[in-house]
Amino acid sequence: MDIFKYGQIELNHLKKKDKKLGVAIERIGMIERKVTPDLFAALVNSIVGQQISMKAADTVWNRMKERIGEITPQSIVAATAGEIQKCGLSMRKAGYIKGIGDAVAQGELDIAEFPELPDSDIIKRLSSLNGIGVWTAEMLMIFSMERPDVLSWGDLAIRRGMTNLYSLKKLDKAKFERYRKRYSPYGSVASLYLWELSSDSSAGHLVNLSETLCDEGEISE
Repeated sequence: MDIFKYGQIELNHLKKKDKKLGVAIERIGMIERKVTPDLFAALVNSIVGQQISMKAADTVWNRMKERIGEITPQSIVAATAGEIQKCGLSMRKAGYIKGIGDAVAQGELDIAEFPELPDSDIIKRLSSLNGIGVWTAEMLMIFSMERPDVLSWGDLAIRRGMTNLYSLKKLDKAKFERYRKRYSPYGSVASLYLWELSSDSSAGHLVNLSETLCDEGEISE
């Protein structure tokens, strides 16, 4: 299984820049999150998984591979929308998947050049596709391309993780951006820990402990 790769360089930077996050990192330890290096397959899978459970998405994905074979631009182009729908998808989702396959196969979307593009251009190109929004593009950048500095304002769990970690009554975009700049250039690693903290009942204790250890790292309110 491929996992998002990071190590002590990223962790040491985050610990140095943010003492509270550093305490969380020490307690949680290393996090393993699966990645899908095949960007096209990840694009299609992102459509499959929208608004359904992980279990249901896995079932549909396995049906697609059984019916269509390996998920490539060519196999999607060769399949009809009806065939894709029969795997357990709505016709709208089937249409999105066909549109992505056509765009890549016809060269309208050249994913081979993505490694050379800045994050902003990748988000712009991916989110121009029907069925792919900014948040989905950001998740693809993390969990397919392993881009190092992605922290999504549109991800409610990340915002909840920040709120828990820093005991915030509210989190506006300006404050979020200040934390994002603090984590940079390793925002994707910070995202992994904020996701863990989004449902962490001990986050409040974690904040108190980090304040005791060192409070000079906190952003002033």
